[in-house]
Amino acid sequence: VQLQASGGGLVQPGGSLRLSCAASGSIFSINDMGWYRQVLGKPRELVAAISSGGVTTYADSVKGRFTISRDNPNNTVYLQMNGLKPDDTAVYYCKFTLRQDSRSTYLNVYWGQGTLVTVSS
Repeated sequence: VQLQASGGGLVQPGGSLRLSCAASGSIFSINDMGWYRQVLGKPRELVAAISSGGVTTYADSVKGRFTISRDNPNNTVYLQMNGLKPDDTAVYYCKFTLRQDSRSTYLNVYWGQGTLVTVSS
């Protein structure tokens, strides 16, 4: 399974970006999809997550500004980021928890390669 993240870039404060992450490979079903971010020297932190049933979770720092959504037929998760602030500058990683085999309930975790978001004037 491979996760391909895209959509990062340089944006001015107050601007918007939309991140995408698509999974390919041997996938039976995807449970949770999520976005995390990491700043050099700090732990990776959860930004937003969405369950297979569409239940969403957000970090307090992004509530009301970021929206996570998923496209199940295309194994893709999106993160719409509005009202970006310099503190949102980080490498953003997608994470999928999924089943690869219909005969097993074992869950595997996969990470994308990261996409850099820079918020600066």
